[in-house]
Amino acid sequence: MKNIKVVSIHVLCWLLVLGYQYSGYLIESASFSSMAFGISMSVIQIIEFYICYLWVYPNFLHRNKIPQLIIAVLFTLAVFIALRYLIEEVFYLKWFGFHNYAQDTPVLTYVLDNIYYGTSYLIIPAAVYSIQQNYKAEIANRKLKDEVVKSELAFLKSQVNPHFLYNTLNYVYALAIPLSDQLANAILRLSDLMRYTLNESPDGKVTLRKEVEYLESYIALFSMRFEPNFFVDFKAEGVNEQKVAALMLIPFVENAFKHGVVTDEKQPIRIRLKIIGQRLSFEVSNKISHAQKDHSSGVGLVNIHRRLDLIYPDRHELLTANNGNTYKVTLVINI
Repeated sequence: MKNIKVVSIHVLCWLLVLGYQYSGYLIESASFSSMAFGISMSVIQIIEFYICYLWVYPNFLHRNKIPQLIIAVLFTLAVFIALRYLIEEVFYLKWFGFHNYAQDTPVLTYVLDNIYYGTSYLIIPAAVYSIQQNYKAEIANRKLKDEVVKSELAFLKSQVNPHFLYNTLNYVYALAIPLSDQLANAILRLSDLMRYTLNESPDGKVTLRKEVEYLESYIALFSMRFEPNFFVDFKAEGVNEQKVAALMLIPFVENAFKHGVVTDEKQPIRIRLKIIGQRLSFEVSNKISHAQKDHSSGVGLVNIHRRLDLIYPDRHELLTANNGNTYKVTLVINI
């Protein structure tokens, strides 16, 4: 339905443009040759328009692709000149016995003249494409603002029960100390995880050091369920005070624990976090468990895709690999 609407708008615009152009020919009772040259020019300009609109500007109108953009624009101009020569100087001469330019017209004169005629339809699609992209960006920003408002309301609503639970965990921890060190340690770990999720910064970002501490607490808490048969190899390099979106890494670890095997010493879950300059690389691999899984919807990974698109647009890469035995996910972010 959306594509039909776009096509209809394009058709209507071309009808208005062509109607305006050819009304002059009808009023002046132009000759057949004039009409033929007008039609060929319009057809070639439309072809030039859509080469730019559908290929050149969507692919090369970026800061880091200026050389490719220049080459593509020159190529489009060359197509315009070649098509005009082919139709008006070859086909028209063969079919109707007339052509547009004199036979002794110098090649350079012909090329410069057609660069003049072809330039306008390089500029028009650029303007149309830019207006369209700005409109899409405005719509996306509106949606993002609406989502932010909804998220803030949901966050405020969710604070009541978690704060109560966090305070209760501290009380239960005090009661558990005389009974069992292991139980008290588990409650303390859970309390640390809860405190981290509640103390998110205003801009939604935390230091990588704190994010790593959260991962370590999560792994330590999960290990209590399987000790001593719990095998996870976690290493972090270059971690310091770099900022990253909070809770961005944990869904991948949760997914590995949920769908992987944590009790295989020969094939432990492998977690690697490495920072080189402003480039964060996070890799999680696990042996796939074929035991029956719960039927949860996997909202965590769906949310992480959405968060990456919103927070790090065009600044992240998320890759997955599955060979039937091992599942691996690699996240790269320019932070």
